[in-house]
Amino acid sequence: MKNSGIGGQAVMEGVMMRNKNRYAVACRKPDGEIVVDVKETHSVSEKVKFLGWPFIRGAVNLIESMVIGIKALTYSADFLEDGTDAQKDAKKVAEDTPATPSESVVTTPSEGIEVAEVSDNAAQKPSQTMTPFAIFCTVALSLALTIALFFFLPVLITGGIESLTGWDSPLATSAIEGIVRMIIFIAYVAGISLMPDIKRVYCYHGAEHKTINCIEHGLPLTVENARSSSKEHKRCGTSFLLLVMVISILVFSVVNCFPLYEGDSAVIKLLVRFGTRLLLLPLVAGLSYEFLRLAGRSDNKLVNALSRPGLWMQALTTREPDDSMLECAIASVEAVFDWKAFLNGETGNDLSGGAETGGHATEQCGGSGCGL
Repeated sequence: MKNSGIGGQAVMEGVMMRNKNRYAVACRKPDGEIVVDVKETHSVSEKVKFLGWPFIRGAVNLIESMVIGIKALTYSADFLEDGTDAQKDAKKVAEDTPATPSESVVTTPSEGIEVAEVSDNAAQKPSQTMTPFAIFCTVALSLALTIALFFFLPVLITGGIESLTGWDSPLATSAIEGIVRMIIFIAYVAGISLMPDIKRVYCYHGAEHKTINCIEHGLPLTVENARSSSKEHKRCGTSFLLLVMVISILVFSVVNCFPLYEGDSAVIKLLVRFGTRLLLLPLVAGLSYEFLRLAGRSDNKLVNALSRPGLWMQALTTREPDDSMLECAIASVEAVFDWKAFLNGETGNDLSGGAETGGHATEQCGGSGCGL
């Protein structure tokens, strides 16, 4: 398998694909037409070089992916305004669900797939003009909710268990906190996967993976080939989040071996423990990101074995898509990625795809990195 380097996420009734400095959102309108919107984005690491260094770039990539993901979700939900009641419910889910990193594909329209450019009215919708402050607040809120649910809550529960049992062992603390964190994470993923509208998004998530797997396994990007490809991928955001959970257990276990606070106040002890988790979170994200990059480029048996739990988790976050969903994913891939050149062994900027970036169909992100 050859790594294409493309990624993205599922959105409401569509797929977002990203290749280097361009990403495209392909959505199917209520009338069945596929609309593809191509935008340009630049990482802050292009100007601040050290933010692109290994073990640092993971946290930067996480935040920038959330920014693009929020824009793509808001844009896709806007197309559901005139749709059915079910589609309107899906729009509400998109607005109420915190963004998390995911992963997918884009080029010029394939034969037999009708694709339209974005109309001027669509380009002028409010979701297309989110201010940098609005994006910053949304990302900050999403990060705060994630940290509260997956890091503060496990620390709080572990502290309560310690108070009730009288345990004061670094090993026991690490084990309890890790188990609690994993239970919360799995319960959260399993819980939202039961929502009807989220199930449909997960079908598009499966379409995203299938199109990437199709071209990375050397097959022409057609609906037939994508349909027979796997809906699991080692570079998926679900795998990234699971890696964060596992690596956090290892890193925090080391920290627990050092007496950071020896006083008698349970409240201060809890705050110190949570504070160290918060400070170490960028390191945990960086380590997880580096392993995910390695997994995406390697077929080593050990790496594949370590990637297996993440693939198992994707059974909860991906569903088998129908052909119309695969068409959306293909249209998104073809807008930013020249898969034919990729299959012919070409590399470099020539793989940027066939769609033009200009006019209302392209949004130029701010110099600070996607508006942040």
